[in-house]
Amino acid sequence: MSVQLFTYEDVSKHNSRNDLYMIIDKKVYNITKFLDEHPGGDEILIEEGAKDATSAFEDVGHSPDARDILQKYYIGDVDPDSKPVKVEPPVSAYSTNKNAEGNPLRIIIPVVFFIGYFYWRFFIHQ
Repeated sequence: MSVQLFTYEDVSKHNSRNDLYMIIDKKVYNITKFLDEHPGGDEILIEEGAKDATSAFEDVGHSPDARDILQKYYIGDVDPDSKPVKVEPPVSAYSTNKNAEGNPLRIIIPVVFFIGYFYWRFFIHQ
């Protein structure tokens, strides 16, 4: 049985939450179904996906059990003639808007409390 070969470019096209490949030790894994199960959360997998994530995988120090689980998602090897390509970072689930966001009450309530305290302290509690 021959092993399916993937180029780095092939893997880079699988870069979304619904279709995510990853390279670890020259082996290609389809980790799409593992995103919700990953103990470290899906964000790191999406961030490191669609490229060679060997160093990130090794830096964390995954257990032998993690390596066994990885085998379930193995789909082929990296073509040895393929060259790495630049992978665009995924669209983050977090807002990149530089403007302040959120409820204005997070500012108003502490200010009202602060003013109320000083009113009580200096005008009522003499």
